[in-house]
Amino acid sequence: MSATWYECKVKYRKIDEASGVAKVKTEPFLVDAISYTEAESRITQEMSAYLSDSDEIKITNIKVANYAEIHPFENSDRWFKSRVSLIAFDEESGKERKTNLYLLVQANDVKEAYDNTNGIMKDTLGEYTIPAISESPIMDVFPYFSGDEDEMERVQKFTALKDSVPVSNDMDEDLELTDVLSVEAE
Repeated sequence: MSATWYECKVKYRKIDEASGVAKVKTEPFLVDAISYTEAESRITQEMSAYLSDSDEIKITNIKVANYAEIHPFENSDRWFKSRVSLIAFDEESGKERKTNLYLLVQANDVKEAYDNTNGIMKDTLGEYTIPAISESPIMDVFPYFSGDEDEMERVQKFTALKDSVPVSNDMDEDLELTDVLSVEAE
């Protein structure tokens, strides 16, 4: 199952490292969630760990982020947006066709981000280019499953939440349900 990433802009009081004075900042964070509502709940929960009880946060914006994949790397402190162009040859028209996808890669500088992106893409069967890498304003990323904590409780919570999302009413599903009900009635 692919993750849906939501970029949440959060306004909160943060201690400035240089001056030691608390300043109000608005910064973007990324959370893995099923819906906007869950994204709001998760960012509130994640941010509460970094704030004192008297501090408040205000979520000023939530939008779906267009990242295909998120790749954290240890000993890196900044996030970079890498645009990767996958190159395919269209046999009908005889032209090359490029499809762009965006990766969020953690690194310390642009060169390291480029190297990390190449490392991620090295097993790709097709051709690709990396036309752009830029530093992202994302301050931190909160995946649903990070591998650090006891996963069973989060897996159960995630499964319950996923099961609560209504499924679409396809004709085939209705027929299968009718077939099951008629078999049970006999």
